[in-house]
Amino acid sequence: MPRVANYSITKKLTRMNMLVSGAALLIACAAFVAYDLVTFRQAMVYNLSIQAQMAGSNSVSPLLFNDPQAAENTLSALKAAPNVLSAGIYALDGRPFATYWRNAHGQSLTLPKLPASQTETHWFKDGQLVLVRTIVFDGKPTGTVYIRSDLREMTRRLKRYGGIAAVVLSASLIAALLVASIFQRAVAEPIVHLAEVARIVSREKNYALRATPTGKRDEPDVLIAAFNEMLGQIQERDGALHQAHDELEQRVEERTAQLAAANKELEAFSYSVSHDLRAPLRSIDGFSLALLEDYADRLDEEGKNDLQRIRAATQRMGVLIDDLLNLSRMTRAEIRKEIVNLSTLARSVAQGLQEVQPERRIDFRIEDHLEAKADARLVRVVLENLIGNACKFTSKMSSACVEFGKTHQNGNSAYYVRDNGAGFDPAYANRLFGAFQRLHGVTEFPGTGIGLATVQRIIHRHGGKIWAEGAVEKGATFYFTL
Repeated sequence: MPRVANYSITKKLTRMNMLVSGAALLIACAAFVAYDLVTFRQAMVYNLSIQAQMAGSNSVSPLLFNDPQAAENTLSALKAAPNVLSAGIYALDGRPFATYWRNAHGQSLTLPKLPASQTETHWFKDGQLVLVRTIVFDGKPTGTVYIRSDLREMTRRLKRYGGIAAVVLSASLIAALLVASIFQRAVAEPIVHLAEVARIVSREKNYALRATPTGKRDEPDVLIAAFNEMLGQIQERDGALHQAHDELEQRVEERTAQLAAANKELEAFSYSVSHDLRAPLRSIDGFSLALLEDYADRLDEEGKNDLQRIRAATQRMGVLIDDLLNLSRMTRAEIRKEIVNLSTLARSVAQGLQEVQPERRIDFRIEDHLEAKADARLVRVVLENLIGNACKFTSKMSSACVEFGKTHQNGNSAYYVRDNGAGFDPAYANRLFGAFQRLHGVTEFPGTGIGLATVQRIIHRHGGKIWAEGAVEKGATFYFTL
């Protein structure tokens, strides 16, 4: 059986009308029957009281002259009342004086006691009405009348009322159903039409549709007007959204073209830097070396030192150019993601660094089974820079330790490279990842200040982030996510 909430509005209105009409009729019938039942009971008591008075008045003489036969003749007149089952006249001392039974003779009647100060009383019990009345003559009690009546007439009336109520209720419900079928069209059809239009709009995204007004200025008509107004606003906003979308696509295309042109210019610049700047540097370095080798005997120590400084500067400039080119390539390189074993990459990087500096004893602690979905080539650049920096900044420590592992911060996983080296001042942490930004002098620790900027760009291209924690002479920890 379906739930009422799942019924259509037509069925809901029909059932509501039927329930309201039926409930109203049932209440009205119940009230009418209850009122008639009370009045009929009162009438029965009144009629039985009249009969008791008449029987008592006609029994005064038989009681005074001790004539039971005359009293029984008086009670026999109750045959005209078919509802009286039995009756009796009792002497003043309570003994039976005369009796009447509708069906032959019954057993003797036990006279109940009347409450003090009452001449008449009655009660309903076991489907019968019993009335007891004192017989008074010249202001003195002479005897008592007892009459017992059935309630068949009241039962017949109740059955008639029940039948009448059933007929009236059936006829009224049929009439209510007919009226509901007429009026529900005026209420349900506009709402059903509105729901159908809403479904079409939702399915086809056609905000130009409109529901048809009823023209009756009733609540459904107000609802349809509000719905149409809402569709108009949505249509207007949808048009504006499409226009903005088209303009945005055009801007994106223009911006993409500009970026493509800028990338071509950047590639041309990189090519120029790679060839046009390297050649003069190689010449300067080569001629400086030639002077040192061919004219060493003609140069004093100061001249030799100057040439060595020229060579160091040109070599450092070459390294800087290489780093700038790497930074540019990292920005433009295509990312090809795959499952990368970071632990294996880190061990390979650590082994290479140890081979370059065999005289140093570095304690590498690399966590096992660390994997991530990333570009293996670019992630290797990240680890080479971070682990290389860790080795560089622990060069002055008697016992260097470099760790690579994975941790959880704020509910997210992050990889880290930690060292026990020179560290940095946390106040300048925001400068770590800027190009050419250095927190230590070149004489302390060599470098160009490009490495961490390159690392940051690679991490950002992977959709991750990088940050650092540290303190002066207490080491540093670089965290990154992919």
